[in-house]
Amino acid sequence: MTSLSDTELNGFSRLMFDAAGITLAPSKKALVEGRLSKRLHALGLASFTAYLQHLRTDAIERQQAIDLLTTNETYFFREPRHFAYLSENIVPTVDASRPFRVWSAACSSGEEPYSIAMVLAERMGQRPWEIVASDISTRILEQARRAIYPMERAEKIPQAYLKSFCLKGTGAQTGSFTLQPTLRERVRFAVVNLNAALPDDGVFDLIVLRNVMIYFDADTKRAVCRRLLDVLRPGGHLFIGHSESLNGLDLPVQAVQPAVYRKP
Repeated sequence: MTSLSDTELNGFSRLMFDAAGITLAPSKKALVEGRLSKRLHALGLASFTAYLQHLRTDAIERQQAIDLLTTNETYFFREPRHFAYLSENIVPTVDASRPFRVWSAACSSGEEPYSIAMVLAERMGQRPWEIVASDISTRILEQARRAIYPMERAEKIPQAYLKSFCLKGTGAQTGSFTLQPTLRERVRFAVVNLNAALPDDGVFDLIVLRNVMIYFDADTKRAVCRRLLDVLRPGGHLFIGHSESLNGLDLPVQAVQPAVYRKP
């Protein structure tokens, strides 16, 4: 199988930047080659250059390439301080006269929005709430909608939540678990490209955009955050990844604690 040249890597980097604002650093070369080589084989193409040319005219294959190159590392209750802040600082102040709305804006395979849903299901009682979860990858969203996870993924879920909201697989699903249907019904999934005009889906009380801005340059970060802040309700919160920062982006938010911001 042919190897990926620096020129070809630049071609895929341009593709990902144009599609999703994601920059593929030179350090991602082995990842790109590993993830796309099987597509060359499946299509009978001799080089990555030929595959790049093919992507210009095949929109379905282009989406598949984007799916393969989107990094989707996640797990339940990742960065637990965010869930503690949601439970202890945000939920007690919720306006009970309207639904509390959350957007998980790079939800990957669903662990993040389902973790949020468990917190809200426990803490909100009969007060209304809803979660919108989005990603650019159609493949990963299908996994999120199925909501079937290997049992080892349950390690970070608090025991009380595991008992209340999770179902252990039997028969063909032995070794896996899923979420209670009543919980899954509260999460709505959608394909959203954060690097383009956002769909008209109302305003949100909390937007969670974690561990995706590390792939954006400063201008893309600023543009994406401004789009999101336009649909964040005044007084609402923005969570970002603990390895990320909004410093120097000149955004209309106030830092509350590390990786937690509030819109005045």
